Amino acid sequence: MLSRDEAKAFYDRFGAKQDSQGFYEDRALEDLMEHADFDGAVAVFEFGCGTGRFAESLLEHHLPLTASYRGVDISETMLALAKKRIERFDNRAEVVLSDGSMRINAEEGSIDRVLSTFVMDLLPEEDIRKFLGESLRVLTEEGRLCVAGLTSGTTPISRLVSLLWTVVHWFRPMLVGGCRPTRLIDYLDDGDWEILHRRVVICYGIPSEVIVATPRPPRPEAA
Repeated sequence: MLSRDEAKAFYDRFGAKQDSQGFYEDRALEDLMEHADFDGAVAVFEFGCGTGRFAESLLEHHLPLTASYRGVDISETMLALAKKRIERFDNRAEVVLSDGSMRINAEEGSIDRVLSTFVMDLLPEEDIRKFLGESLRVLTEEGRLCVAGLTSGTTPISRLVSLLWTVVHWFRPMLVGGCRPTRLIDYLDDGDWEILHRRVVICYGIPSEVIVATPRPPRPEAA
């Protein structure tokens, strides 16, 4: 795994080249957009906003004019690109630099969409669990967790691709930007989350997992 400092340094260098990953990411992002009901969102938080490409599409085509958007990222290069992309949306949107913490700077139950795309596959297991715990804390009762990332293959070719990707990550994680195939569904506890949508999208042999989930209501205490 890349450390947070290594990941920051890599994506500060990688910069605008991140958008070149769209050749396999875009189909998964389209599926996420289709099932996350952003048209009904009030407050959106994006963990790892990158260059702001997805945020720009949300603000321009999907989010209501009354909805707010806030994104964070550890890369100053990415953040500068994102700020330029969303500046025309004035006070509807902001992006800020993250210190790499999994803490979401928001009050309990104040956000109805927590979004993260192609970031969880960069994080160690402990951080994934911390992020999901924070998502549970800040989401409204009917809010939605909206995530997408590299995952294990489901067809012969995609299984081979994900295996090779995993091997490269094991020996030289920097060659794949620290990302590796990860089954996010395995981290979503049935007692905490209800899965509204899950799909593995394969593009050019690269498998991506798309999940939309909502917090389960607290179970009543036994008498």
